[in-house]
Amino acid sequence: MRVLVACEFSGTVRDAFAERGHYAMSCDLLDSERPGPHYTGPVEHVLSEYWDLMIAHPPCTYLAVSGARWFAERIEEQAAALAFVQLLMDAPIEKIAIENPVSVISSRIRRPDQIIQPWQFGHGETKATCLWLTNLPLLTPTDIVSGREQRVHRMPPGPNRWRERSRTYRGIAAAMAEQWT
Repeated sequence: MRVLVACEFSGTVRDAFAERGHYAMSCDLLDSERPGPHYTGPVEHVLSEYWDLMIAHPPCTYLAVSGARWFAERIEEQAAALAFVQLLMDAPIEKIAIENPVSVISSRIRRPDQIIQPWQFGHGETKATCLWLTNLPLLTPTDIVSGREQRVHRMPPGPNRWRERSRTYRGIAAAMAEQWT
C-alpha cells in the first residue's frame, strides 16, 4: 500500500507501515526526526498524489478540550484548525484515519468512531485518543497492560513538552500497520 502519514515529524507511524513492507511517507512542516521518506512542507502539496491510506495527526493546539479555557480568545485559530481537519477528512483518499485527543472536532464536525488508550496497546499510560475513520475498521487492542499512569498529562512545562505530548505510541502505530493494511 501507499500510505501518507500527515502531520508527523517523529516517523513512528510511517516506520511501522514501512516495517510491514508498505511504501509510507510522513509529511510535516518540521523535518523528520528519523531517516525515511518524508516531505517537509504543507500536506496540501502531496494530498493529490495517489495514496491508499492516510493517517493524519492534525495539530490539536486550538482543538483539544484541555485548552477550552482559551477558546473564546482563539475563535479564528480554532476555525482555521477545524477547516484543516475537514480538508483532511475530505481528501481524495479511500481510507482515512484522523487522530486527535478529545476535542471540538466531535461537536463541530462529527463524533469519533473510536477512542483508544495507550494501555490497550502495551504502554502503561492513559491518554485518550480519538479516531475518526473512513473505510477502516476499529482498532482491536493488542496488549492490555495494568500499570496505568497519566505521564503525558503530568509533563512539566518546557520547550519540548508539545513535542513529547504529540508522539504516537509504538504499540498503537504497530496496531494501525497490522490491522489497516
